[in-house]
Amino acid sequence: MASEDVVSKTSATIANIAEEAKIASEGVKAPSRQTLLGISKSLVAGGVAGGVSRTAVAPLERLKILLQVQNPHAIKYNGTIQGLKYIWRTEGFRGMFKGNGTNCARIVPNSAVKFFSYEEASKGILWLYRQQPGNEDAELTPLLRLGAGACAGIIAMSATYPMDLVRGRITVQTDKSPSQYRGIAHALRTVLREEGPRALYKGWLPSVIGVVPYVGLNFAVYESLKDWLVKSKPFGLGEDSELSVVTKLACGAAAGTVGQTVAYPLDVIRRRMQMSGWKNAGSVVTGEGKSAIEYTGMVDAFRKTVRYEGVGALYKGLVPNSVKVVPSIAIAFVAYEVVKDILKVDMRISD
Repeated sequence: MASEDVVSKTSATIANIAEEAKIASEGVKAPSRQTLLGISKSLVAGGVAGGVSRTAVAPLERLKILLQVQNPHAIKYNGTIQGLKYIWRTEGFRGMFKGNGTNCARIVPNSAVKFFSYEEASKGILWLYRQQPGNEDAELTPLLRLGAGACAGIIAMSATYPMDLVRGRITVQTDKSPSQYRGIAHALRTVLREEGPRALYKGWLPSVIGVVPYVGLNFAVYESLKDWLVKSKPFGLGEDSELSVVTKLACGAAAGTVGQTVAYPLDVIRRRMQMSGWKNAGSVVTGEGKSAIEYTGMVDAFRKTVRYEGVGALYKGLVPNSVKVVPSIAIAFVAYEVVKDILKVDMRISD
């Protein structure tokens, strides 16, 4: 999740959310309406930025998931370098990007839901906060922004969760898998037919729990860092100077690292629950004849993972995840703002 996502779990729409919070903190009102053209341009900017950032780190993302869910009785991937070499040797160039198309396809619907969810959540949270005595003229604080960002992340993640589940399964299937998902639609139909509608939300609970530290902290740290840099003018920043691309990249990298690391064990459990019950799972999950571990819920998944593999198993794939999170989140943030400037997106909210 965290991630990413984040759901996340992470995407360029966090920058969109950060911009909305900045506008709300500068004005008297929480975000209200936007023109259809402005919204469309914002979604285009978020979609382009998210697609570029995800594609850039797709090999590391796939390796992370493989490390998270591989059967402990048949280890194929033993680290970042070895794992990437193994994928290249056994599946070639296309294997490095397996599942990336499905991952990118989630950007637009996820961005749209998150955009509108944040707008409504920020208005509601600010309204409730102003009902308290002495807060009549209050503005969005970093804590309130975290709450609004987390709410938006949960709603967007829930709306697109079935796509995330099939993306995870497509990512781990290989040429040796008993049967192959041929794409998003085929995977969704197959899961519905063989496992029922509830299967599309396996791992949803740890995903929801993980959204709070991932999306919330990711957003709050990024926006707070930007505000601090603008107000304190460290490192020789001029009185009227704007933050440079490098500075924004550093803020995005720091925010992404904090959010991903805190929520990572929940991301591992989510992925393992998504693979549970998949009778035609790839050999990386089944262990080529070995029995795959089944889970009855989130607590059971935590308990069995720690019992059979130790606490360290909750952090499997953390290294490639840490390597990818810096360029992924930073590229998403910076690319969003660059594309937004090119499209001249007017983020100002009409009265």
